[in-house]
Amino acid sequence: MAYVVDLICYPVKGCAGTSLNDALLTPAGLAHDRSFMVISEDGIFRTQRRHPRLALVRPAISTDGTRLALDAACGADGTGRFGTLRLDVTTSAPRRDVDLFGTAYQGIDQGDEAAAWLSEFLGTPSRLVRVPPEHDRIADGLTSGPSGYADSSAVHLLSRASLALLNQRMTERGAPILPMNRFRPNIVVDSHEGHDNDSDRVALPHAEDRARRISIGGVELGYAKRAVRCAVTLVEQEAGARRGPEPLRTLASYRRAASGGVVFGAKFSVITPGKLSVGDEVAVQEWGDAEL
Repeated sequence: MAYVVDLICYPVKGCAGTSLNDALLTPAGLAHDRSFMVISEDGIFRTQRRHPRLALVRPAISTDGTRLALDAACGADGTGRFGTLRLDVTTSAPRRDVDLFGTAYQGIDQGDEAAAWLSEFLGTPSRLVRVPPEHDRIADGLTSGPSGYADSSAVHLLSRASLALLNQRMTERGAPILPMNRFRPNIVVDSHEGHDNDSDRVALPHAEDRARRISIGGVELGYAKRAVRCAVTLVEQEAGARRGPEPLRTLASYRRAASGGVVFGAKFSVITPGKLSVGDEVAVQEWGDAEL
């Protein structure tokens, strides 16, 4: 049977993720996932595409979402500490206009202390905002659904089989293998091999592209779209720095989409929220086609 092998939440968009054994899946994804965002002074969201040092910022958020801590590594070997910032999260501060991929939204500014900490660490004026309670963004796709500050749909799912195939192809090209964190998924799935029934097709590379409805315990996900990969995949997450042309060069050799770009992993919307745990069985209720 297929099962969940990792759950990763990214409280601050673009920053490091935290692996969880258990997580609450809300209509907008894992609880607190991408509920904060770093922006420029004029409201443009910051991303590892231009600010790879974001990968070194490790957020920790309380279960109720009222406390946020930011910790960061510094130094070439990543062993030094920049310092820890602890914040009381506010939902009543003034809203700011923010821009996410050219679309206007609102964000709740988290204050000058957070702004100063991030500005110093990133080396450029920055501020931290939170998704407001009235945020009503609906991400598009085959199954649309609510989303916070994620690039698109609420949940990014990726299988170990897909990564294994990519790493095999990269090895054949003489490139080093890459860890799963290059792709920043929320749900990582794997399965035992040796079964021929339909439900075990998640063991095949890129089977997530064809899974239209997935149930995990009492949770249900609906397929939205394939994940188009960008320059964030070039960033070594432990170093907060770009490292060469991979994996985009290898992905372009076999995962180029007809509509443009390369695809790896799939985005899903939440149909039925609930609790997720590592070890939960993953069952595909409906399959579709996945033409590149």
